[in-house]
Formats: sequence, C-alpha cells, structure tokens
Amino acid sequence: MHIDLPKDKRYYSMGEIATAFDVNQSLIRFWDKEFDILKPKKNAKGNRMFTPEDVKNLQLIFHLVKERGFTLEGAKVHLKEGQKKTLDKFDIISKLESIKAQLLSIKTEL
Repeated sequence: MHIDLPKDKRYYSMGEIATAFDVNQSLIRFWDKEFDILKPKKNAKGNRMFTPEDVKNLQLIFHLVKERGFTLEGAKVHLKEGQKKTLDKFDIISKLESIKAQLLSIKTEL
C-alpha cells in the first residue's frame, strides 16, 4: 500500500493520517490504543501528532490487518515475535511496489 503524505513533515495530524489510509479517524484512534508500537505525541490541545516512524508502523498494521486479514491479536503477536524482520520485509515490499508503480507509469507514457 502506498500512501501520499508530504515527506518533509516531522508530524502528521490524525486527519492527514486517516485521509492517507482512507479510513476514519476512530480506527486510527483505536489502533493507537491497541498497538504499543504507536507512540504519537500530543499537542497542547491533546490532538495526536504522528511521526514518520508512527506512519511506517501504521502502514505495517494496516498491511497485516486489512490486507493480510490478521486479527488484532494475531497482528500483535506477529509484531512482537518478529518486529524487525517484519519491518524489513515490509520495507522491501513497499519499495518494490513503488518501483512497480513507476515502471507502469513509464509504460503508459510510451
């Protein structure tokens, strides 16, 4: 899954995250409570502000739960048992999907 968020930002709002993942904000809030790997900062108003690392973890959670069909408990166990290994594989898959999208874009231009 490729999400469109500006790369130069240090923090992303809940609205930006929900829009990028095409889900509602309550799901992001729920995942924040359920998964320890998410650690968004809170601003003076108490709004969650997600770091690029949080976004990466959200992508991984989204991939496990929405794309691969894991239950929340299954995703938690999977993340705890092999978090580094899973993140590495996910990074590789994300990079390959990005390259594929670029190649398809070039193909349509030909």
